[in-house]
Amino acid sequence: MSPKTIGAIILIAGGIVAFAYQGISYITREKVLDLGPLQMTAETTKTFPLPPVIGAVALVGGIVLLVVGHRKE
Repeated sequence: MSPKTIGAIILIAGGIVAFAYQGISYITREKVLDLGPLQMTAETTKTFPLPPVIGAVALVGGIVLLVVGHRKE
């Protein structure tokens, strides 16, 4: 397998994942109260959105790279 083929497969898989999830969620913890031995923390869930355009560009780019890689071989 050539590096172009591997890169194309990675781009196609990344494009499909971007379409499926449309965002990356993560949890942050922060101290709310700190009074000696008494401590309270709060967890908040935040989401980093992934626009569908990114998934489409990755998917199309992977397909183009796959087709171009096979034509030259």
